[in-house]
Amino acid sequence: MTRVFLTLLAAIVLPLTLRAQAAGAIAAETARPAATMKTVVVIPVRDAIDKPILYVLRRGLKTAIEKKADVVVLDMETPGGRLDVTFDIMEALGKFDGLTITYVNKEAVSAGAFISATTGEIWFAPDGVIGAAAPVTSEGKDVDVTMKQKIVSYLKARVRAISEGKGHRGAVISAMIDADTELKIDGKVLKEKGELLSLTATEASKTYGEPPQPLLAAGIAKNVDDLLAQKFGAGHFTVQRLEVTWSEELAQYLNALSPILMGLGLLAIFIEFKTPGFGVFGILGGLLLAIVFFGHYAAGLSGHEPALVFALGALLVLAEVLFFPGVLVAALSGVLLMLGALVWSMADLWPNEPVNFDGDVFTRPLINLGLGVAVAVALAAVLARFLPHGRIWGRLAVGGAVAGAGVAPEVLNELDGLVGCEGVAVTGLFPSGQVEINGRRYEARLEMGFAEVGTAVRVVRRTDFNLIVEVKKS
Repeated sequence: MTRVFLTLLAAIVLPLTLRAQAAGAIAAETARPAATMKTVVVIPVRDAIDKPILYVLRRGLKTAIEKKADVVVLDMETPGGRLDVTFDIMEALGKFDGLTITYVNKEAVSAGAFISATTGEIWFAPDGVIGAAAPVTSEGKDVDVTMKQKIVSYLKARVRAISEGKGHRGAVISAMIDADTELKIDGKVLKEKGELLSLTATEASKTYGEPPQPLLAAGIAKNVDDLLAQKFGAGHFTVQRLEVTWSEELAQYLNALSPILMGLGLLAIFIEFKTPGFGVFGILGGLLLAIVFFGHYAAGLSGHEPALVFALGALLVLAEVLFFPGVLVAALSGVLLMLGALVWSMADLWPNEPVNFDGDVFTRPLINLGLGVAVAVALAAVLARFLPHGRIWGRLAVGGAVAGAGVAPEVLNELDGLVGCEGVAVTGLFPSGQVEINGRRYEARLEMGFAEVGTAVRVVRRTDFNLIVEVKKS
C-alpha cells in the first residue's frame, strides 16, 4: 500500500516540479536583457596621413554622431605622415562621445601611433606592428635638434594627457616617440635608451604590473568583423564602412584654390547680373561656386545646406533684377545669404555642438571669403582698366563706357535732356538692361514687360540710377 501511495505521489509531484523548473527557466530567460545591437562606423586610415585622411575621418565622425553610433573603428595601415594633420585628427576624435577603437591592420607607424593613442582601445591584426613615432619632416628627414626636443616634449605631454587611466599606454607611446626614454616595467627593461620602441601584436598583448594589464593591446583579431564579434558577439552589431575616394583627394587641391575659385565665381555672377538674361557667365559662375561647395563638402566641413542657402540668395538677387529693380531689399538680402552660405560651407561645425561665434571656427572662412571678394574686385578693376573699348567689354557693358545716373551733376543734366528721346535696346531689357541713344549707351529699365535686343524704345523719365523707357509703338 505504501509503495502504491509513493508511486502515485511521484506521478503527481514530479511533473509539477519539472513544469515549475521549466517555467522558472523561461522566466529567467525572459528577464535576462537582450543583447543590444551596436552601431559601428568603420573609417579607413590608409597610406600617408594627409588631408584626404582627415577629410574622410571628419565626415565619418560627423556621420557617426548624427546616427548616434556606438563605436567608431579606425582600420589603420599607415607609415605615418603630416604632424599638423595628425593633431587635427586627434582633435576630431575627441568630438565623438562613443567608443573609439584602432585596429592596427599591419602597421601604425609614427603618426599612426599618435592617433592610436587617442582612441579608447587598440586592437591588432596577428601580424600588426606599431611604433617608431619620432617626429620627422614632411620629406622624412630628421628635425633640427632643438626643434625636435620641443616637439618631443610636447608630444609626450599630450600623450600622457590622453593616456591617463589606460594602463601602460602613456609610457609605451612615450618610448615610441623619444629614443632617450627607457621603458622599464616590473623591473624589466623593455626598451633601452638610444632606440625607438616598436611592438608586434604579441608583444603588445603581454601583461605586466599588478594587477596584470596588457602592455598596449586590447586584443588580437583576424579582421575588423572578428574584432567586433569578439567584443560584442556575432550578429550583435551593424557596420557602415567609409572609403577614401577620388573626391577627398581632389578636395585638398580645390580647398587650396578656394579663394581664387570663389573670386572668379562671384565676378562671373556679377557680370551675369549686369547683362540681363541667363548666359555663359551665369553658368560659369554657378559652376565655379558649385566646385567650391563640393570641395568643402568632400572635406567634411559642410552638408548640402549651404549650397541651398546660396541658391536662395541668388534667386532673391535675380528677383530684384527682374521684378523689383531699385528696391534693393531683395538684392541686399540675397547678397547677405550668398556670402553667409560661403562662410558656412567653410566652417567646421559639428552635430549637437553649439555654434561658438567667439572662437576661431569662422576665422579661416572669413579670411577666405575676404580673399575671394578681393580677387573678384581686383579682376573687375583689371577688366575696367584694360578692356574698356574691347568687343567683349562692349557687350558686357560693365565699365566706364556706360553712362549711369548718380555719377556727377553734369551727367544728371545730360540724362534730363534725354527725356523724350528715342533709342534702341542693345541688350535685352528684362526689365533692366542698356539702350543706345545718339551713339552712347545708358543703363535703362522698362516699367512694364520685357524687350529683346534691337527693340525701339523711348525715354519717359530718369531716376537717380537709370533711365526709364517704354517700347516705342509702331
